[in-house]
Parts: sequence; C-alpha cells; structure tokens
Amino acid sequence: MITEATELLTGYRNRTISPVEATRAALAAIDTYDPVVNAFVLVDAEGALAAARASEARWWAGEPLGPGDGIPTSIKDALWTRGWPTLRGSNLIDAAGPWDEDAPCVARLRESGAVLLGKTTTPEYSWKGVTDSIRHGVTGNPWDPTTTSGGSSGGSASAVALGMGPWSVGTDGGGSVRIPAGFTGTVALKPTYGLIPLYPPSPFGTLSHAGPMTRTVRDAAVLLDVITGFDARDWSAMPTPTASFLDGLDDGVAGMRIAYSPNLGFVHNDPEIDEAVRAAAELLAEAGANVEEVDPGFSDPVQAFHVLWFSGEHKVLEGHGARDDLIGRADPGLLRTAAIGATLSASDYLDAVAERMRLGQLMGQFHRTYDVLITPTLPLPAFRAGQDVPDGSTSPDWTSWTPYTYPFNLTQQPALSVPCGFTSGGLPIGLQIVGARYADELVLRVGQAYQSATDWHRCTPKLIAQEDR
Repeated sequence: MITEATELLTGYRNRTISPVEATRAALAAIDTYDPVVNAFVLVDAEGALAAARASEARWWAGEPLGPGDGIPTSIKDALWTRGWPTLRGSNLIDAAGPWDEDAPCVARLRESGAVLLGKTTTPEYSWKGVTDSIRHGVTGNPWDPTTTSGGSSGGSASAVALGMGPWSVGTDGGGSVRIPAGFTGTVALKPTYGLIPLYPPSPFGTLSHAGPMTRTVRDAAVLLDVITGFDARDWSAMPTPTASFLDGLDDGVAGMRIAYSPNLGFVHNDPEIDEAVRAAAELLAEAGANVEEVDPGFSDPVQAFHVLWFSGEHKVLEGHGARDDLIGRADPGLLRTAAIGATLSASDYLDAVAERMRLGQLMGQFHRTYDVLITPTLPLPAFRAGQDVPDGSTSPDWTSWTPYTYPFNLTQQPALSVPCGFTSGGLPIGLQIVGARYADELVLRVGQAYQSATDWHRCTPKLIAQEDR
C-alpha cells in the first residue's frame, strides 16, 4: 500500500500505478479500517472513481492539471465542499444545504485534479482537542482504537495514518492539526496565518488556520503548494507564494540556530515524552545545527486564549436558540464554555488581544536569535477515546493538556508536528517545530532533515499490522 503522494506522482509519471488504482486502494482502506476508527462522515466512492478516471486520462495524455492530480484526498468536515454537506459534527446544522461553494483550499484541490474521497470527523464546531460528537460518534486512534485520535482534525489524522488517502486538509484553531498528528504518528503543519485562505470566516477569528495533514514532510510541502494562493473571499489572505515549498527542503540544518525548550518553562511532561524529544534535539545537533536548551520566556497564555476561544463558542451557538433549548442537542462541554463566553465583555476581549500582541512581539524578538523553536507537540500520549481530558485531570478543559499548541495560534506562527518516537505502550510521540511568521519553508526544512535521519514516519499502525497478519 502506497501511503505517500510523492510516490504516487512518480508512479503516475512512470505508469507503474494509475490514479484509479490508487483511489481503489484508498477506498478499500476506508472499507477495512473506517468501521474500527470512525474517521469519515461521508465517502463518495462513485465521485472519487470518476475523478480518478479523468485524472488517469490526463496523466496518460501527458497533461496533468497540477501536482495534486490524481491524489486521493479527504477534507475535514469543517471546510465547505460543493455538493457535499458541511455538518461540523453538529445536530444544529441542516444537511439539506444548499452546498454550492467550496472553501478556498478545496477549490485549489479541485483545480489541481485531486481526487476528493469524502469528509472526515470533527467534534462539534471543532471546539475541542479530541474528536467525538453527538452527531457522528467517537473517532479512535490507529495505534489503539480505544484511545483518542486527538482533535479537532482527528478523522483526517486517522485517515492519513491508515492509508485512507495520502492527503487530508484539516483546520487548527488551538492545535487541531498538530494534536492529532502527535497522537497518531503523522505529520501536520499549521502554517503562518493567511497562507492558506479560509472562507467562510471562522467564528474563532484569526486563531483559525487550515493545514496539510500527511505521512511525510515532503508530502506536506507538496500539498501546501496546492492549497495556498490568494483568494479574495478571505480579507486576510496572503499573496500567492512565488516559490515552491519543495525548494530548499533538503538543504539540511547545518549552522541553523535551534532553540530546544523541553517544557516552555511551565509544562510537566510524561517522562517518555521528555526522553524522545531530547533525543530529537540531539539528533538535530548531530546533523550540524547549533542547538541550545532555552525557554522563550513567556508564561502560560491560556487565560487570554480562553477569552478568545470561549467568545467564539458563544458566537457559534448564539443563532441556535436559548442555552436551555440546546441541552441534549449540543455537546455539553461546548455549552459549558460557550456560557462562559457569554459573560465576557468587549474589554475582556481587548485585554486578551493585547496579551496576544505582547506574546507575538516576544516571539518575534526570540526568532531574531533562533531560527526555530522545538518542543514536544503534547506532554502526554493518547488517552481513552470519548473523553475530553485524561483520567485524573483536575480541569475539564482540553487546553489543560495541550499547552504546546495554542500559544502559537495566538502568535500566528508556523508550527509543524512530526513523529519522533513511541511510548513503551506503543503510542506515538510528536515533535513540534515552530518558526517565525512567514518562515514556513524553514520549519518544513527542519522537519525534513529530522525525517531524513529517522524512520518513525514509516512505522505501521497496529491496525494495519493486525490486518496484514
């Protein structure tokens, strides 16, 4: 089973595999594994095969539409898709539509000839760091389906890990592509804000990013090439990049200045996480980087994040009726935190924005000294599926166990998660690589250097290994 888009593209050029064969393989993986992990809310096998046949004809004629032509791809069910409902894991949305417009990244995928397989699971309105919803149920982890895939792009991560298409596109407002990547042993990039346009605008405002989810850094770079590009519907969209994200990807890290922060100065990690991430820092030093153990120098910005996040949740539910009328129809945790959002004032919101700006300024100065910052993606491995927080947590909030991800939504910096090992229980561990705003290519380059020296991204999830037996 080929799980990398770059290998498929080589095969298409050489005619050793066709888009139709690749799509059938992805659909077969969905048939086999989706009943176990619940990664998809919609699969359009007929539409995917029709798109694959059209792609095959273009490749055989030597006229592919772009670097995504024929690549089986899934879309998180938070992004608009023409002809398919976007339900966001919520019973509050009417599936009838109309659904007549694509999100910008989906439009770019269609223009590039990608084969769209279907839509992947998300918690209701992508509000938390795990993937379960009243409407679509619980999504499990390919390494142990009784544990969470993370979230809120957990369906996309599980799909990519299990060969249900090499590419997926998720969204990330507080870690939502990186958290599931860390838990599932896959790769995900939250790019600089605005690099991938978003439409319609997120109720969480400029915290929210779209991002590529793949098995390898190289695949993430190719997918990023496809889904970036100015879109006038997004007032904050960046100009279309003039160079490929593959340029310089293999230039290595020799001489690069890398800050290694094992805990940001305020996080307590599982000891196995500490060990794996420290080993990753040592490997990058062996590859020629100047690695220094140093903290960026900020305290946990969770209160500012909560003000912005809970306000967004209140806005999400505001148009659906009184809170009491939503009990039993909406996620209880979403109702709880949205109620907090309803109590916040404009002054509270502006204070949070000011804290966000101070953090951005601090990190801007930090990156004048250091090219990238590396941290764990998460302080713990995947925990039991179907719950918002791990057993024994003193907080009901998902932010209590995701302290490495949401700070960099506040600052809008690019942040990449790559697999860097496993716990003794066989669950993946993630390494996060953070760069200055607009330094996405540098973040990818460090991730590629790390993956070139390791094989963690080539490890086979337990579900596939069991099936092969």
